[in-house]
Amino acid sequence: MIRGRRPPGSGEEGLSRHILPTAGTMVGVCTTLIGLVKILEARIGQSHVDEYAALTAILFLVSAAASYLSIRLSAENDLAVRLERGADVCFVLGLGSLSVIAVLFAYETI
Repeated sequence: MIRGRRPPGSGEEGLSRHILPTAGTMVGVCTTLIGLVKILEARIGQSHVDEYAALTAILFLVSAAASYLSIRLSAENDLAVRLERGADVCFVLGLGSLSVIAVLFAYETI
């Protein structure tokens, strides 16, 4: 196997095609969270949840952009494989970050 390329039947074909729409949706979720927190800040006081959600939205945006570029490049291109892996890493980091933000916000620590 050539380094960086996916073998046929590896199950990774089209991973970027799944990451792109989901990452776009998660940017929308982060934006909705920011809006809701801004509304609630009048009642609950100042918090940093909106700032952390904005940073998480940037992670999802980077994931979507890398995924899109990976789709646009040919599957045989080593750069396309690296972009897809980067999109995957950013997406998982974004999911983890959003989960941590939700738990901390639920317990009113941020």
